[in-house]
Amino acid sequence: MRDKLIIVRYGEIGVKSPKVRGRFERKLIENIKTLIRDPVDIKQGRIFIYPHDLDEALESLKKIVGIVSYSPAAVTKTDHNSIKELIELYVGELVDENIFSRDDSFAIRCRRVGKHDFSSQEMAAYCGSVVYGITESKVDLSNPDFELFVEVREDKTYIFHQKIPGLGGLPLGTQGKVIALVSGGIDSPVATFLMMKRGCSVTMVNFNNHPFTSGSSEKILKMHQKLKEYSAGSKLKLYQVDYGDYLQKCKDEAPERMTCVLCKSGMYQIAEKIAEKENALAIVDGSSVGQVASQTLPNILATRYSTSIPILSPLIGLDKVEIENIGKKIGTFDISILPDSGCSAAPRHPETNAELPLVLETLEKIDAINELEKATANLKILKR
Repeated sequence: MRDKLIIVRYGEIGVKSPKVRGRFERKLIENIKTLIRDPVDIKQGRIFIYPHDLDEALESLKKIVGIVSYSPAAVTKTDHNSIKELIELYVGELVDENIFSRDDSFAIRCRRVGKHDFSSQEMAAYCGSVVYGITESKVDLSNPDFELFVEVREDKTYIFHQKIPGLGGLPLGTQGKVIALVSGGIDSPVATFLMMKRGCSVTMVNFNNHPFTSGSSEKILKMHQKLKEYSAGSKLKLYQVDYGDYLQKCKDEAPERMTCVLCKSGMYQIAEKIAEKENALAIVDGSSVGQVASQTLPNILATRYSTSIPILSPLIGLDKVEIENIGKKIGTFDISILPDSGCSAAPRHPETNAELPLVLETLEKIDAINELEKATANLKILKR
């Protein structure tokens, strides 16, 4: 077949101002090039990749945020004879591979950019006659079994039959950095992915609650490795905080029912300190209203009160099934459900309606500022 390439499409980048659009396009191409070491070009709102290994490039594009769809395509000159020759070759291969047959109805979807001596409708009719000449298949423009796409762009014409969905979103690294609180559970990895999809570079922070947990880092390292698959063009650093001493202080010197509230408040405060260190602009967590004790509205208010930078919760309105479905799609769910010890610090009857004055008074009573400073001073970097 004629030269093979991949056409890559983006979405909301196209509605940005010319200056912002150009910056986002350049970043998206830069991110693509971190995984695909082949020539890449951009023209008229489309990115063109000329891969040495087509299958490998298509596999890599599945994990790059900012891409709405992509198509393996063949290209030829924009003249009727060249287009006819390419369609005969292209459709002939599809017939040989049993992807398209005379029993299938078909439609030609033609798009044209530039000035030509024919309309899109005329070219679609011409291409349809070529396909009919090969297969004698029935034309059905409303609900065809098979679609052949023809994009005429100036002096080049592209033929393809697949539009493979991408992850969508904005190019990673265009929206600043966030600190993501990530555990081995189901929710927080999904929240982290969704912020990556919105173009945010992420620094992950995990809290090791040993001796109230096993203290193993194996699960969070697996989670980091999975999320790293989506981080093309941006580092994904992983910090770990030894948090057991602070939790012990909470259990020894505060009402037991408040342990989870004090725990979450402390996590946010440490994350804010790491944000200052990393020049991050927000904190991200996996909160969903009412899902667990620390995520009731009164507790959300109480746990976040002592933190001054924004705390973003992209899962806030999703239920567990919706969150799990995203986790399954991106591959974090199977890691999340691996057995672990759980956290034995959680009280049997946790506070669900925290009173802010009491929380602030208790934080002061246990000298939380000093305890959290100690925890922050001993940060570990598990992955750079």
